[in-house]
Amino acid sequence: MVSFSLPSIKEFMSHLLLLDTFDSFAFIEGEIVTFNTFRIDGFIQKDFFDTDAELPEYSPWKNVREYCFSLIKGKRTPLSFRFIFSLSRKNIEKLASQNAPAVRPAEVQGLYLNIHYDGTKLSCVTGTSFKSFTMDKTLEHAWDEMVEKFLKQKEIAFEKM
Repeated sequence: MVSFSLPSIKEFMSHLLLLDTFDSFAFIEGEIVTFNTFRIDGFIQKDFFDTDAELPEYSPWKNVREYCFSLIKGKRTPLSFRFIFSLSRKNIEKLASQNAPAVRPAEVQGLYLNIHYDGTKLSCVTGTSFKSFTMDKTLEHAWDEMVEKFLKQKEIAFEKM
């Protein structure tokens, strides 16, 4: 787990809500506090769809980004918000095979990115969850490094906390 402070709030919000920077991440859940508290569960309700196609467990961020933007935009900044993203299943498998071959991707519950704004400060914290206990931290460290590289690649200002 690594924590990043994101000092340029406006720049980060542009990446989060206006650009496709985070679109490939799975959206686990979110909460936006403005004049009300809006909670969004990213779990896909498969019964809603008229298809036999295989659907992912969670919506990609690109499918809920505009809705979240509509809740946040306006003259007043939100009192707070938090979003939990996960690396997609395909990318978890890729990261594990390249960096932690001893880890079976099926045992990985998720590689998470927790974004939190408290009204004054914006931060991002990585997280790793396995379906069973493991002492092997190789994948966790690889995920932490990947997030740092991702932020640098996207030219998102951050300070490691």
